Amino acid sequence: MTELIICEKPKAALKIAQALSDNGLKKEVYSKKIPYYKLKHSGKDIIVGAAVGHLFGLAEAAKNGWTYPVFDITWKPIFETQRTAKFSKKYYDCLKKLCKDIKDITVACDYDVEGEVIGLNIIRFICNKKDANRMKFSTLTKDDLIYAYEHKAKHLDWGQANAGETRHYLDYYYGVNLSRALTGSIKAAGSFQVMSTGRVQGPALKLIVGREKEIRAFTPKPFWQIELIGEEKEKEIRAWHERDKFWEKKEANAVYKKVKNEKKAKVAEVKRNKFKQTPPYPFDLTSLQIESYKCLNISPKETLSIAQELYTGGYISYPRTSSQQLPAKIGYLKILKQLGFQKNYVKLVEMLARKKKLAPNNGKKTDPAHPAIYPTGIVPKGIKDREKKVYDLIVRRFMATFGDDAVRETMQINLDCKNEMFVAKGTRTVEAGWHVFYGPYLRLKEEELPDVKKGKDIAVKKIELHQKETQPPKRYTPASIIKELEKRNLGTKATRASIIDTLFQRGYVTGKAIEATELGIHLVETLEKYSPDILDEELTRHFEEEMEQISVGKKTEEDVLEEAKKILKKILDKFRKQEKKIGKDLTEAKYEARRIAETIGVCPVCGEGVLKIRKGKYGRFIACDKYPDCKTVFSLPKAGMIKTADKECKECKYPMIIVIRKGRRPQEVCINPECPSKKVSSKKEGKKCPKCKKGKLVLRKSIYGAFIACDQYPKCRHIEKISKK
Repeated sequence: MTELIICEKPKAALKIAQALSDNGLKKEVYSKKIPYYKLKHSGKDIIVGAAVGHLFGLAEAAKNGWTYPVFDITWKPIFETQRTAKFSKKYYDCLKKLCKDIKDITVACDYDVEGEVIGLNIIRFICNKKDANRMKFSTLTKDDLIYAYEHKAKHLDWGQANAGETRHYLDYYYGVNLSRALTGSIKAAGSFQVMSTGRVQGPALKLIVGREKEIRAFTPKPFWQIELIGEEKEKEIRAWHERDKFWEKKEANAVYKKVKNEKKAKVAEVKRNKFKQTPPYPFDLTSLQIESYKCLNISPKETLSIAQELYTGGYISYPRTSSQQLPAKIGYLKILKQLGFQKNYVKLVEMLARKKKLAPNNGKKTDPAHPAIYPTGIVPKGIKDREKKVYDLIVRRFMATFGDDAVRETMQINLDCKNEMFVAKGTRTVEAGWHVFYGPYLRLKEEELPDVKKGKDIAVKKIELHQKETQPPKRYTPASIIKELEKRNLGTKATRASIIDTLFQRGYVTGKAIEATELGIHLVETLEKYSPDILDEELTRHFEEEMEQISVGKKTEEDVLEEAKKILKKILDKFRKQEKKIGKDLTEAKYEARRIAETIGVCPVCGEGVLKIRKGKYGRFIACDKYPDCKTVFSLPKAGMIKTADKECKECKYPMIIVIRKGRRPQEVCINPECPSKKVSSKKEGKKCPKCKKGKLVLRKSIYGAFIACDQYPKCRHIEKISKK
């Protein structure tokens, strides 16, 4: 009897087929491009086929315009409901063909909530079955896959399946109904703009807007600090007055006047304290995303995408995990031995191999489905630079968890200068311990003070009075907002990054340090005024807890969805009564947001007009709003989002703009094409192109400045930077 194994993606299907095949496998192709595999394992005929992620999505059972509330929804093939998903039909048809007349079916999708839903929908809607076997694995390595196959469960994980399906229903209920209500309100006010919010999106935006309001309402408070800069044994000592901040200028001036001309200070006290620094915990998804952003400047969304690629390549374990624990059954020594074949890790592996006991510093967070993220030991092949960086981060974190405690020492020197006490502090590493393994990604300051003794005089180089101001709260970064959402139990480890990405796409937030836009702020203010339940964090968290109850069998899908419907109906009824008022406020917010987004700054030519972003027959440009009296115009790049940098160019005093392009770092540039900063030398002009050998190098200019390029563009796309004068 033939068995069909259904995988989540084609790469996983190939890995599973290769692992289970006893005597080689036969690759066949459906409809020219869709591969599937035939093989034998322990004398049994097996076919391995693949989906391409979700093949089904929720949609209205019968579409009735933009009316709401909508609760009559059903699963439909995504190629029927999404234009961008037409390619998925071939995978659908292939699985339909493969499952024909096969009774023995095993689901081998990723072992998580989404993987369970993908498998469940294929089983019931394509295979017309009620249940199937279930393989559970955390890596796509041969040993793990064979073990997962030979110990497969006889049923789907119904707790995960029901919880996952409930989440999809809840998100659809909230997303479609609230978004239609918002859009409908603007329409009722005589305007039009598609607006959206969601079950987690609303509370997440409220957090960011709350922080933005704190920043805007913040009033800086001046304070003064007195710094003593001394020297001993050719080492600098920076010490600050023991009061730290003086809130009254008179007091700061009095102390400064007393000590400013002193040339010596006496060492009043020296304190040393050693402390142990335990190794870090193994990575769960959130901590990996945070560390990747901090150390590699890779966004949480991209980190997850890279980690998923590394997983499907067989190089790391499953990344969507909440666990900070590495169980012994994964085989620490075996993994380290394999890592030792990579030259970057040879010495580090040798150090760990000498340890008498090999045990990771496990954290408290667990995940019933998967362990913490770890490298499998398989040598990566053909991976890109950013993937290499994330892989190295994961490997070094894995090894660091087995390291010894690091020992650091703090040192404090109290200096007496005319009976005013100054304090210098420094921290240094005494024993590196686990730092050796995690070195490139450590963010620790080494501040070693000179060895001085009590009663000794040290030379004072200078004493300075600093005037400073208190700073507003910091804006969230893509990493810190994800950490905050996890702390508040909003969203899931796999969805938080995409929720924040949606806020950017909707124009509610902007910037690397996440700043709420006027549209985002007004949306939250309007909803808080008329329909605060849409932003209710407690309500969102309540349903997260309800879904956890479903996964362990303590709640049913039906009960949770009925509760959600009742709550949504109340929210929407209240919303409809205020529809025109809400629409009016949102329309005003829309125009205000557009006005701010289009404004670049004061016109540097006439000095009276305001430079605005305009659209014409040939694309976007910047022009003075005093036209035709002032005909100042600046060109703009065809692609990318443009926003003001809110500052002038240091060279020419023209306004600066920020150009934001997908997959690239934002570029801050002057709008003036004749800016002195863009004047360059062109010694290479006229020389033969080193790439195509046919064209000649010519000087070209763009808004970003000048560059050297091949004159055979677009056939040859060779470009070079050129030095500034």
